[in-house]
Amino acid sequence: MMRRPWLPSAVVPGAVVLVLLALGAGVALAVGSALGLSFHPAAVPVERPVAAPAPAGPAAVVGKVEAPDDPVIQAAARTVPVKPGGPTLQVSVTPTPGGFRLTGHTLQAATPADAATALYAIADRVRSAEPLTTVVPPRLGLRLTDLGSVGITPDPAAFAAGTDYSLATSPLRDAIRPGPPYLDPAAVSRLSGQFRQLVDHDLAQGYNGVVVSGFLEYLTFGDAVYPAGDQHRDRARAMVAVLGPVWRYAHDKGMKVFFAADMVTETPPLKAYLDRSGQSVEDPGFWRIYQAGLAEFFRALPYADGLMIRIGEGGDVYKTPGQDISSSIGVTTPKAVRTMLTALLDTAGRAGKDIIFRSWTVGVGAVGDLHTNPASYDEVLGGLHDPHLIVSTKYTAGDFYSHLPLNETLLRGDQRRIVEFQARREFEGFGSLPNDLGAVEQQALQRFLAANPHIEGVWNWTQDGGPLRAGPMSLHLRAGFWQLADLNTYVTARLAADPSGNPGQYTADWVRQTFSTDPATVRALTQVFALSREAITKGLYIGPYADQTVKALGLSPPPMMWIFEWDIVTGDSAALDSIYAVSAGHLDEAIAEGDQAIAAVGRMRALVDSTPAGSWRDPVLRQRFVATLDYETSLFDTLGAYRTMVLRHAQWLSTGQAYDEWKAAEGRYQALRADHVRRYAGNVDLPAYNFTAADLGSARADRDPVMAWLARGLLAALVVGLVAGHRTTVVRALWTGATQPWRLAPEPVTRTDRVLVIAIPAVAVVLSRAIFTWFASPAHLVLTLGSWLLYALVLRSLVRRVDAFALWAALGGAALLRTVILLLGLVARGPGKLWFEFWTDPGVRLYYLTVAFAAFLWVFVACGAAMRGRQPAGRVLIAVGVPAAVFGGLVSLIGLEQALTWWNDQLAVLPWGLSRILGLTVYLGIPEWLPVAVAGFGLALILAGGLTTWTGRRRAATLGA
Repeated sequence: MMRRPWLPSAVVPGAVVLVLLALGAGVALAVGSALGLSFHPAAVPVERPVAAPAPAGPAAVVGKVEAPDDPVIQAAARTVPVKPGGPTLQVSVTPTPGGFRLTGHTLQAATPADAATALYAIADRVRSAEPLTTVVPPRLGLRLTDLGSVGITPDPAAFAAGTDYSLATSPLRDAIRPGPPYLDPAAVSRLSGQFRQLVDHDLAQGYNGVVVSGFLEYLTFGDAVYPAGDQHRDRARAMVAVLGPVWRYAHDKGMKVFFAADMVTETPPLKAYLDRSGQSVEDPGFWRIYQAGLAEFFRALPYADGLMIRIGEGGDVYKTPGQDISSSIGVTTPKAVRTMLTALLDTAGRAGKDIIFRSWTVGVGAVGDLHTNPASYDEVLGGLHDPHLIVSTKYTAGDFYSHLPLNETLLRGDQRRIVEFQARREFEGFGSLPNDLGAVEQQALQRFLAANPHIEGVWNWTQDGGPLRAGPMSLHLRAGFWQLADLNTYVTARLAADPSGNPGQYTADWVRQTFSTDPATVRALTQVFALSREAITKGLYIGPYADQTVKALGLSPPPMMWIFEWDIVTGDSAALDSIYAVSAGHLDEAIAEGDQAIAAVGRMRALVDSTPAGSWRDPVLRQRFVATLDYETSLFDTLGAYRTMVLRHAQWLSTGQAYDEWKAAEGRYQALRADHVRRYAGNVDLPAYNFTAADLGSARADRDPVMAWLARGLLAALVVGLVAGHRTTVVRALWTGATQPWRLAPEPVTRTDRVLVIAIPAVAVVLSRAIFTWFASPAHLVLTLGSWLLYALVLRSLVRRVDAFALWAALGGAALLRTVILLLGLVARGPGKLWFEFWTDPGVRLYYLTVAFAAFLWVFVACGAAMRGRQPAGRVLIAVGVPAAVFGGLVSLIGLEQALTWWNDQLAVLPWGLSRILGLTVYLGIPEWLPVAVAGFGLALILAGGLTTWTGRRRAATLGA
């Protein structure tokens, strides 16, 4: 019986090709939707810092302080500098509107806490040589700080490498022990001394509250979670007994004490308990154990004023060594947030305590963009009223970067609100660079206060934010040039007390207290700090890009992006090509900003040079300042050359122009980078930036011109070969296999023909994929070439009893067609150009992916058509399933994150820092089970192919009978 062709010739040119193109277009549209690159101008605050070194009036003088015998008042009174013969400051506690009133040298305060607040402000004005008339009741009643550097060991060896991106910065890191007595007495003693120093310093600057990390480690949960004799119970009791008195010091000095935890936070036994309950985070029952824990917490530490909760970050990266307490991002829906807050507020309210809920979230959806999206804020928190709920929000519409709009969610909401600031800016050198934030913080507070009457406080981070050991070893109050960040800590407190004051004056006051009382030196240094923002905002950012609100991959990339993150100068095509696409209309401006930043640092250095060493309180501080400015010059010189190099390279990719400018900037960058690394590598105070990713990207960019010529040569060779050999059996068969595989038929061929029909496509596939990867990505080649090889071998084994020349012609012809499409994308300006178009040109991306994916599917159609009546569908399914199963299984054994890291490191497609910091799978939302699913899908294809083949044989046998 004659077998009918698998695909009638009349069908193939029409329906099948259209279907394949439609599938390709669907994939292309899905990819474009996922990338979703868009941008529009952002409402970035215009910063106009002004130096104001002259005091606002006669300097305050106090001879002595007479105050009530209250420990909180007396502690504050002792901080007031006194001058013999000066007037006496009389302090009384009596009902006073507004908290306190200062008339001349008479202070009336409503409470001891108000009296202490006024006394700390008076002491500050005396130290600053400011008049007492500037002492006014604080505008914001809650002024929180973090723990600073309490508990952190200044270990030069740990900081020297600069590659530890762990976010675990618990103050208990060095104090925790795995067994009894659970806490190292010597470490606790050091921690206690550091905490007392911090509290005294922060009170003197005007703060009245501190946030201490920790919650679960203080809980026994009665008999509910831990069995009798479980060490978790003993450890919790030890924590309360040993550390409870340490934190109580702040309460006794008049500060509020809040503790902080991520949710969901758990130990293995607690997780097992929750799993047994079978309830989700949206069920009130899930939170009952946390309510019981919170009630226990307030009983054990009665001075605690409340609990601060974060839901937007978590995982092992925050896990403290020596503890089994972990956290997860488990509260991800509006219902879950409201259920959690309702439960915890009920418990806190009974105890008269507060819950501070941080709106910081990172992700997609109503909870994912709660931090920046007013609509999401209303959806999640709208109508949630409780007098014990405080919502804490970063002042920027994103993380603590410059070039970001102010956070509009702080303009709304009828909950109590506090505003978060960061003194030691993690993305701007971790406090190693002069960076006076007073002017922009004033703008933020004034706007929020004008729009939202529920703003009642600030939370300033003196040390927190980012990985501790990836930056300089500047530990607040204890190590390094911590004074640079302390400026922002001081100014933030002054602004919280009086947002209408002159932030330049606040800076001048701090300079007098910290560096010098010499008027000329004060004037010079306040001018330095006034210039500092121009240097930072132009030296670390590419303005035309940073001043846009950008969307990509469903997320909002940060305005820096070319440094991803902290100190990693990136070299990936996704970030750099996108920055160019956004900045292309202002390219010269973007490049010129680098020179402007260097010029600003030069003016700063000249001002510091103009100050005599003898005019400084401590000449060592002057030396540190000079060294810092030299470091900033080296860094911005290097980054300026790098920005020119990558933008000119992208310009060459886009237009074919600026090649000479690109190469000239590259030479300058390489020399400056080598000098920067030589001078600062291993420097714990001024660490070199990390240029590993930049050099990877640069090396691949250098190969683009050569890869383009190789692609042209290979494409020309294929075209010439097809034309010159069109009469030969091999070329004719490959052409037919690529265009009309159903017409392939057995014919007499030589051994040479059999070799060439395999060798020509194989060589073309290998060379083209090597060119596509700049000959630099073995991981990509193993995956792609390995899949081609497995597919071919399996398919051949399934038809081993027949002449396979037609099959090889179909497979080889289709592979050549797919290769030609790839080469057409490479011939212009190499792989860099192809990736550039992929990231930045939706039209080209749509066209290329449509055709390329259709040609990929055509490989399977062509092989099936060439097999004619040999149950082709089943055999093709098996051949496709084997590579999927093998490589899916291999990747699952390696680990998806590790496999993606290898692949990305070699191709420099996405930021190199992603896998080191957040994880490619986490950041992009790629499920870890994906390779297992691919392997399972491959096995399912193999099974389906086997059944199809077996069924076909049975049918053929029945028809034959």
